[in-house]
Amino acid sequence: MDKQALKKYAIAVVDAMAPELKKISLALHNHPELGGQEHQAARLLTAAAERHGFSIRQDISGYKTAFIATKGDTGPKIAFLAEYDALPELGHACGHNLIAAMSWGAAAALAAVAGDQAATYFIGCPAEETSGAKVAMADDGIFNGLTAALIVHPADNNCIGGTSYATHPLKVTFHGRPAHVASNTDKGVNALDALVLFYQGLQALRQTFTQKTILAGIITKGGLAPNIVPEEAEAKFTVRALSAQYLEETVLPAVRRLAAGIASATGTTVELVHYEPLFKELRNSPRLMELFQTNMTALGEEVIVLKADDADGSTDVGNVSHAAPTIHPDISIGPGLVAHTPDFAAAAGSDYAQERLLVGAKAMVMTAIDLLE
Repeated sequence: MDKQALKKYAIAVVDAMAPELKKISLALHNHPELGGQEHQAARLLTAAAERHGFSIRQDISGYKTAFIATKGDTGPKIAFLAEYDALPELGHACGHNLIAAMSWGAAAALAAVAGDQAATYFIGCPAEETSGAKVAMADDGIFNGLTAALIVHPADNNCIGGTSYATHPLKVTFHGRPAHVASNTDKGVNALDALVLFYQGLQALRQTFTQKTILAGIITKGGLAPNIVPEEAEAKFTVRALSAQYLEETVLPAVRRLAAGIASATGTTVELVHYEPLFKELRNSPRLMELFQTNMTALGEEVIVLKADDADGSTDVGNVSHAAPTIHPDISIGPGLVAHTPDFAAAAGSDYAQERLLVGAKAMVMTAIDLLE
């Protein structure tokens, strides 16, 4: 059977799976679970894979809700990545319920039509919104040797290309010495003053970088009472750049030097801790992008091609893309939507979105078929 015939077969498989895929998506949407706690989602997805003859490995890279489902062991190794964690209070306001269903549909369809022409991987990746399981999984070599890794994200438009920011969140804590603000004998050492100077210094520091950089944060601890000189002041910052190399080798060392200088000048001490792991920038595979766009066109979809340096957000899929050829396109589930909002959460559970996930699954499996030898 030639590739065009295989694609028609795969489309028919996805259509036949539509009730199952929609049921999975809505079950996840109606029962959102936070990162690392997605036990129900993992059970639902692994049970579906087992019913279709996939072999399952669980408890991957320290995440009990991570899994690797495989079927076939010859030909190109093609992986479909599932995300299924939700956001606090907002639920599936990033549409991970749709991502999980799309990737499962594509994986099941490829395994059904490719036979021994491909090794199909359906990889469950928890906690994308927080610690990012794909970081540890990439460090453990889970994605090494893959021919391709595919994932589609719901959005307001069909888009492909672009990148994401490398990010390494940073907690900064200044330590001083407490005293009563009206004391004549001990003025104390004000940790909050040092933190405010650091916060202001970041604004000037940003202007020194030659690549686009984001330095933003909030003060999470500023003292205990207004009549006590703050002994400890803490802030959390998102520190981002267009490449992990520039972030780690240029931006973060400059931030550390600024903190150390302010601590020395104010008589405080400072502690800097990365409270979440490094998310690397996304590298979309040009070949996979071209194939995916062609297949979306064949499905009657128009796709916006973004410039290579068009960055939007951060994702641990970036770490996957440093280990294997990867694409992370967007599929529209409604105009004007902004992720991480109540409106997006509502859209991710809509009837329209459940139809759109079928398009995403079809485009992914068609792209995978193009990779068959």
